[in-house]
Amino acid sequence: MTSPHPSVQVAVVMRQERIQGAMSRWQTWRWVLDDVVPQEDAFGSEPRCLYRDEHGQRWLHPGFTVELFSDDAEGYYLNATTPAPCWFVLWRMEEEAALSDEPVARPQIVTLSYHDAGRWLDAQETVEQVPAPAAVVAWLQAFVDEHHVPEPKRRQRPQSFKPLLDRFGNPASVTTAKKYGGGHG
Repeated sequence: MTSPHPSVQVAVVMRQERIQGAMSRWQTWRWVLDDVVPQEDAFGSEPRCLYRDEHGQRWLHPGFTVELFSDDAEGYYLNATTPAPCWFVLWRMEEEAALSDEPVARPQIVTLSYHDAGRWLDAQETVEQVPAPAAVVAWLQAFVDEHHVPEPKRRQRPQSFKPLLDRFGNPASVTTAKKYGGGHG
């Protein structure tokens, strides 16, 4: 079944690496996002370990569809117009031994939207990013050019017309009259 939305198929590569320095006293290994690559038929559909040695391991997770939705054009615009546009990957640790006899990082979803990544981070999810290749950035920019409508700039009211408020948001007043103290005498 094909999607009515522009989409691209990708695979995610996760890497387990040994932690160096003082932090290694508490945790000897960590998982990190290594790359997002174009999906290839040879990858199959199941995650698999690409290599494992005393320095770490690398896993390929194929079969992710990244779709672009016109109602999130602002999120794509924010990504496409940064100095380093990127893929965002939400991943979780898979504790049960479905893939390996030890916990493995398992990507859940891949996006090009800043808004999606922001919502996931707000929900305390693990989200990492890697640079998107030039061809993907060009594809994303073409979508943004077609669908993004900048919000109209609203005229900002001059500061002199804003009511004076105290730090609690209550109306405040300024006076030069002496409020307390003794008189002159």
